[in-house]
Formats: sequence, C-alpha cells, structure tokens
Amino acid sequence: MKARMILGVMATVAVFTACKKENSNPSPADTFDTVSKGEWQVQYFFDDNDETYKFEGYVLTFNSNGTVTAVKGTDVVNGTWNTGIDDSQTKLDLNFNNSNLFDELNDDWHVQELSATKIVTEDVSGGNGETDYLTLQKI
Repeated sequence: MKARMILGVMATVAVFTACKKENSNPSPADTFDTVSKGEWQVQYFFDDNDETYKFEGYVLTFNSNGTVTAVKGTDVVNGTWNTGIDDSQTKLDLNFNNSNLFDELNDDWHVQELSATKIVTEDVSGGNGETDYLTLQKI
C-alpha cells in the first residue's frame, strides 16, 4: 500500500514537472531561443480589427542569424528579426522588406507570454494609443 502511494506521488510530480508553463516575464535570450526553433504561423493578428485571415497559410521561420522568411506556396517574404528590451519589457522586433502585407507586422512587439509553442505579443501605437496584438503558434 505504501509503495503504491509513493508511486502515485512520484507520477503526479513527474506530470507537473513535465508540463512547461507559459512565461509571462521572458528574457530576450529566452525569446530568441524559443522563436528560432521550428516553424510558426500567425495564430492571431489584431490591428483595429481581427486581420488574422491575411496571414493564413504562411509559415514563418526565424533563423538564428536574424533573418526571417514567410512562405506560402511560391510566395516568399523575407525580413529580419531580433529581440531586446523596450520600455523595460522584452520585445520581438520584426521588419519585413518590401511587403505590403507583412508591413503590418513591422514593429517592436512586447512579449506578454512565452511558451515552447506560443508567443503572445502586443504593441501600443505611438500615434493613437491603440493596442495591436500578434500571437504566433508553433506548427
């Protein structure tokens, strides 16, 4: 009976330690490390209204050399990215070159939540004070 109870406790501890919680205060290094692993998609983009549909089907790859590509079929959009600190918050800085569509993502996005599979960001506009939202989901 005692051995069964110990095994139950050990299994519970293993489950809880295996689950990685979202980090609501990530460092630039953590953000860089996370985003540069794997492929991502725009799960949510809000700029005055929900504009997520504009990025449907694009796969984003953030390379550790600071370049980013967004690919949908034969359409390839190139840009750069980096992480850092802005207003005492970790930021994900995106800059896509010569793309009308992806120009909307050109900004220094403040990272609100970070996990191995999701990055939630926001940006408060300097002009009108409205908040834009960008969530990336790992695929």
